[in-house]
Amino acid sequence: MAKHQFQTEANQILQLMIHSLYSNKEIFLRELISNASDALDKLNMLVLTDEKYKGVKFDPRIDIKRDKEKRLLTVSDTGIGMNEEDLMNNLGTIAKSGTKAFLENLTGDQKVDSHLIGQFGVGFYAAFMVADKVEVITKKAGEEKAYKWVSDGSGEFEVEETTKDGHGTEIILHLKEGEEEFLEEHRIESIVKKYSNHIPFPIFMDKEKYIPAKTDDDGKEIEPARTEIENVQINSANALWTLPKSELKDEDYISFYETLAHSNEEPLKWMHHKAEGAIEYTTLFYIPSKAPMDIYRVDYQPGVKLYINRVFITDDDKELMPTYLRFLRGVIDSKDLPLNVSREILQSNPIMAKIRNASVKKVLSELAKMMKKEPEKYDTFYKEFGNVLKEGLYNDFANREKILELLKFHTLNSDEMTTIEEFVKNVDEEKKEIYYLTGKSSIDMLKHSPVLEKFKARGIDVLLLNEEVDTIIFPMVTEYKEYKLVPAADAKFEESEEDKKAKEELAKEYESFTKEIKEILGDAVKAVEVETELTESAVAIKTDKDDPAYMMAQMMKQMGQGGDVEEPAPILQINPKHELIKKLKESADQNLIEDAAHVLLDQAKLFDGRELDDTADFVVRLNRIMSKAL
Repeated sequence: MAKHQFQTEANQILQLMIHSLYSNKEIFLRELISNASDALDKLNMLVLTDEKYKGVKFDPRIDIKRDKEKRLLTVSDTGIGMNEEDLMNNLGTIAKSGTKAFLENLTGDQKVDSHLIGQFGVGFYAAFMVADKVEVITKKAGEEKAYKWVSDGSGEFEVEETTKDGHGTEIILHLKEGEEEFLEEHRIESIVKKYSNHIPFPIFMDKEKYIPAKTDDDGKEIEPARTEIENVQINSANALWTLPKSELKDEDYISFYETLAHSNEEPLKWMHHKAEGAIEYTTLFYIPSKAPMDIYRVDYQPGVKLYINRVFITDDDKELMPTYLRFLRGVIDSKDLPLNVSREILQSNPIMAKIRNASVKKVLSELAKMMKKEPEKYDTFYKEFGNVLKEGLYNDFANREKILELLKFHTLNSDEMTTIEEFVKNVDEEKKEIYYLTGKSSIDMLKHSPVLEKFKARGIDVLLLNEEVDTIIFPMVTEYKEYKLVPAADAKFEESEEDKKAKEELAKEYESFTKEIKEILGDAVKAVEVETELTESAVAIKTDKDDPAYMMAQMMKQMGQGGDVEEPAPILQINPKHELIKKLKESADQNLIEDAAHVLLDQAKLFDGRELDDTADFVVRLNRIMSKAL
């Protein structure tokens, strides 16, 4: 018997399972049954689509056996099975990098942590919560050799050749002392009913059946009462999504979700839809109440499974639904796709494209209903998935307007978040311009941005967007219905001839001063100019949107490479009516002017949500200015 070491991450998870006392240990059985169902799904597809497996008998079943004397619990299936390489890959190492995220996100809260176990594909290791030794006997369909895998969870496992009659996998748990409840008939049956009732394959278990005594006509006992063991199916084995909605209760949907999403938390909402006509398909989508831990990872695990006539095809295709709906968990079952469909064919198949487009519209429509009819529930959804939904503005042009209407915005003139439909009710109907300000600072900081002073003076409201994703996506969104979306810094308002003349005179009056400040700041600014629209702030910065360097930086951001290209130096705007600028212009203290120029630029950067190039330099200069003022 060859000994092997567990991969580091696998060993960490094993130790977690062995030494943690989770309040809901019962999920180990859910995970083992779910794995068995996956193995049956995979074999079913291969038998139907792969010539190599045409001769393999597909007789799907999952069996649960108990041995109270030896404290053994066995879960077996007639699925695809594993060879030696599969055992090493599946039960010795964890290839999915999301598992590291699982470990990083552990909180010490037993209830919360146990919810994550199945999400990250580590469900098999949950067996060690109740077992001090686990044996796996398995034989891959179409192959001759069978193998036995054994571990006590101490950091090593052993693999050796063995014998097994048919293909499939048998997992034998040597239960720890104190875990005998998981050998009780009613306990196992209740766990299966709770989590695995709608696994689409039959689950069997030996049950004790009481046979009452037989008596003759005079009441004399002719056969004593006895107990017989019978092999009984303990789940409904219906693919839930194929059942009519009228036959399903909320608890049915919730139970199926728990298995599908490997979660003990109820979903926020579900959408069950059957399409009939030119294309026939069924979808069942769930919105989780909590965001999956890997939702912002490039290697996130898709949550939608594709079936064709109830035959499982894939659960690893990110093309089934758009990436901005990657929080969905659920099933797509089509009657019109070929069983041997490949990933490449899926991506270009017109039937799949129609199912995808119709499904997206259905999900967005249901979200819109939730927003209007269940606002509290929608707020929960938006808190978890609002930033993910925004990504659709960039990559789903056809549904951009619907997505915009699902977003919630902070605004300059309100403390409550609003929708774009509500916001446009107060937009100038002649100009039809929606102004917005993006930044990576807090909403309170954005509200005090110098850029907004001209809007405050005119009583005009502005959308405030302070998430990092906003700075990448919103420059791409230029219109909503007949309204234009305009960055606040680019807003132009009509000026009287008197105002224009006064502005020109101030620019001329401050020409030598702005030139001096530009010389002091050098390449740190592109230009220094007078801005009469500033009312409270001494300075502000803006970016020249026509600068090729700016356009290149935006393009690289949209390609996900924003860190590789720097945006051009900003334009520094000064307020000629501000007392500080007036005094600085009249000052003869060259050192003071130089320090003030740098501090004012840094101040403007902070208001704009940017990081300072040299914080220490900022503090030193500010201290020198304060010393002179005291």
